[in-house]
Amino acid sequence: MKLTAMLATAGLMLCGFAQGASAQTTGGVLKQIKDRGNVNCGVSTGVPGFSQPDDSGEWKGVDADICRALAAAVFDDPKKVRFVPLSSKDRLIALQSGAIDVLSRTTTWSLGRDIGQGISFTTVSYYDGQGFLVRKGAGIKSVKELDGATICVGQGSTNEMNVADYFSANKLSYKIVALADVSEVVSTYESGRCDAYSHDMSQLAANRFLMKDPTDHVILPEVISKEPLGPWVRKGDAEWFDIVRWTVYAMITAEELGITQATVDKAKAEGNSEAKRLLGAEGNFGEAMGLTSDWAYRIVRHVGNYGESFERNLGSGSRIGLIRSVNSLWNNGGLLYSPPFR
Repeated sequence: MKLTAMLATAGLMLCGFAQGASAQTTGGVLKQIKDRGNVNCGVSTGVPGFSQPDDSGEWKGVDADICRALAAAVFDDPKKVRFVPLSSKDRLIALQSGAIDVLSRTTTWSLGRDIGQGISFTTVSYYDGQGFLVRKGAGIKSVKELDGATICVGQGSTNEMNVADYFSANKLSYKIVALADVSEVVSTYESGRCDAYSHDMSQLAANRFLMKDPTDHVILPEVISKEPLGPWVRKGDAEWFDIVRWTVYAMITAEELGITQATVDKAKAEGNSEAKRLLGAEGNFGEAMGLTSDWAYRIVRHVGNYGESFERNLGSGSRIGLIRSVNSLWNNGGLLYSPPFR
């Protein structure tokens, strides 16, 4: 169903945001999800490695896995997700209006979004930065060689402002072509209308595989911005905010403790105290959040830990083949870090 139809059916357009917020506070997002029987999760219209349907229509990617992890935590069933594909310009409207419960769609944490749009960032699930993709045949080796270039970006993203800031600081001229859909951005760049395509580095690597010949294109070395990515929720529901945030932390902590899908049962029975608290064998953190005591056990059993999700979707187990780099755990030279489960 198209987003506009979804919003009309719910009786919620952006101008009716207050109505959506009121419904949220009277029933609570978690209660609405339980009553409905599924999590409405906003994803991209198709970014390999993050959220994209495969040939059978099954959504795959690290963002899609967060959606499944939430369904596993609430229902003990990772299939109880309704994936809602959203363009950059529609994604925040869908969350504000109540058309989705959570936005898990490569959306940067920024001050303007976090304080002025009725939505809250939960936690970082992927550290990224913006870069540029160009044709190999152009012989361009640096962003600073793009003076006067036409650059394709996604409409409604932070990419356009980042390009403006960088090119102004370096006294470079440029033209922007902003397009709503990822596939449209890629096809427009590939058609020759743009000299470069600018997006988060991870998405450049992923979207290159959408092109006719990925080897014809190269990613320039400069990273021009900080792009912390992760799931978003509407403001005003602390319970659901905590569930989404700690779902990501559960996957990170499971990796840190060496708990995988294959070892989660043994860890629950024989692990150390933190493992038992994480998996619900000790303590009552789950009940305090409106879930069962084994909510995190369900996540790991059905979806896996953070590292498992990364490897199959973005890392060595995928065609993208990204290295973990800053998205490694804190004790392995990276930035990923979960508060303790205690």
